[in-house]
Amino acid sequence: MIENEGRLLEALGKIAEIARAAAGNGQRSGQEDYDTPIRAPQDFELGCTLRALPARLLVSAAQTATKINPVNAPLLGSPAGSAADFHIDEPQRIAVLTSKYWGPTPRTLTVSFMENTPADLRARIVTHMNAWTNTACISFVETQGVGQVRISRGPGGYYSYLGTDILHIPRNQQTMNLQGFTMNTPESEYRRVVRHETGHTLGFPHEHMRKALVARIDPEKAYEYFARTQGWDKQMVDQQVLTPLDERSLMATPADQTSIMCYQLPGSITRDGEPILGGVDIDQTDYAFAGQIYPKQGHEPAHELRPGSVADWDESEDVDVKV
Repeated sequence: MIENEGRLLEALGKIAEIARAAAGNGQRSGQEDYDTPIRAPQDFELGCTLRALPARLLVSAAQTATKINPVNAPLLGSPAGSAADFHIDEPQRIAVLTSKYWGPTPRTLTVSFMENTPADLRARIVTHMNAWTNTACISFVETQGVGQVRISRGPGGYYSYLGTDILHIPRNQQTMNLQGFTMNTPESEYRRVVRHETGHTLGFPHEHMRKALVARIDPEKAYEYFARTQGWDKQMVDQQVLTPLDERSLMATPADQTSIMCYQLPGSITRDGEPILGGVDIDQTDYAFAGQIYPKQGHEPAHELRPGSVADWDESEDVDVKV
């Protein structure tokens, strides 16, 4: 086991050297790693781009996620889990194979705002973040100090870092961006955007990256569409749309195209001509999954949410593991 962990860390280190290109960060370095998000124009229906950490932090972030919640540890290769199956020529695998969930113990994450933000607006945003607490034991509370979740309403579009990755962001940088949100922003946008970005903060990736949904997309049509509408090159389309999550690492329900975490994608890029609907609010499957990952006291995780998967909720969800 120790030998495998050592080989994994060595592989992660090699991945870190090449992960910047896969993350779409181009030649950026230093402060720009945090200041310049990869994003779509604001009038585009996707809206959100999940932020990735700089390559130099990928290994330490994976270690942090595993220390906070041992279930986050990657499931490598075949069901036997040999570290030799961890291919370093697949740089996206560090993000795919290391989950970022906070663990099943009830937890409160503190929230602060980067700009001078009216009290009613702060309260409205935090209230929508706490919509997830209908079923989950993770909650959010505003603090007068520097929060673990730091929200900006400045330029940059809509984005968030994923789960435990927020702990690696400098304290003077936002972990979530909600460009232009005011009290005049429609309620529907609070439900669609704030709750979506909060889902990322809880560790939920984009649902449209599930294999069952990616399989519906015609790559050539997607390349043409996103080049025309967003100016994305092939690498960006591969990263944001066409690279499926590794199902072996997911603690997940079947693919849900109406999940709040799912992009809305047009029928013009799918093989069957039918759109991927996308979600406009937390749906029942989202709530069920949140309750499984973050069960409230007195509620047992629902084991049946992952039928047929490699990893189950039997021993892997046991929190007696010593960190």
